[in-house]
Amino acid sequence: VQLAESGGGFVQPGGSLRISCVASGITLSQSTVHWVRQTPGKDLKWVSRVDTRDWPHYADCVMGRFIITSDDANNVVHLRMNYLKAEDADRYYCVAGDDYRDEGRRGQGTQVTVGS
Repeated sequence: VQLAESGGGFVQPGGSLRISCVASGITLSQSTVHWVRQTPGKDLKWVSRVDTRDWPHYADCVMGRFIITSDDANNVVHLRMNYLKAEDADRYYCVAGDDYRDEGRRGQGTQVTVGS
């Protein structure tokens, strides 16, 4: 299983980014896919997940601002992040499977920086 995140970058507060998770060796539509974020040395934070029924779930801190979607044809899961805040800045990872803490089921991450 290989996962690769992309789409991170620098954005001003209030701006938007879409990050993506591309998979090989696994069919994402047959797995729960999580987005988590982490700064080295700090706790892992769960952000969002989409389950096998395509139902989205969000952490309270991103509810109403982030949207998780699945592109089954291309085996990709996106996270659209709107109205970004400084506290959203972090390295974002996608994780395939039930346990969002499983580091063996995530990619290298993509960095999101929010600043002025």
